[in-house]
Amino acid sequence: MENKELVIVYTEYDSLQEMPQADRQLMEAAMEATKTAYAPYSHFHVGAAVRLADGTILRGSNQENIAYPSGLCAERTALFSSSAQYPNLAVEALAVVGFHEGAFTEASPCGACRQVMSEYELRFGNEITLFCYLAGGRIRRITGVKSLLPFAFDANL
Repeated sequence: MENKELVIVYTEYDSLQEMPQADRQLMEAAMEATKTAYAPYSHFHVGAAVRLADGTILRGSNQENIAYPSGLCAERTALFSSSAQYPNLAVEALAVVGFHEGAFTEASPCGACRQVMSEYELRFGNEITLFCYLAGGRIRRITGVKSLLPFAFDANL
């Protein structure tokens, strides 16, 4: 038997203004994307934005459906859209933010979204940087999905 330890390294910015301009633009695109969410049941609007290897930014938002779980999360909407429109460009970064009761709020990818992000990393051979909006306007930056999903499904196993 061998005990092992997981260490998660991340950065937190106190505000959008502290972020490098390209990352701030990505987060602002995710914030804008909350406006296109269809969330009549949860009233929790989530916006996501992906930045591709060539700098292109695409947005996605959560899309609910009365026949739960037929809807789709903002993160997967953005990722699948990027793959459909730009199938040969790697995703460099993904930003996610929630909007509820008139204010931006904390959001983080669900397990299914984390698994999809993991497959995108495997597919293109690069780590994705994730930005999550936190309470009080802080932003968390995590590089690599393994920090969020250390035991992801991997077809290469």
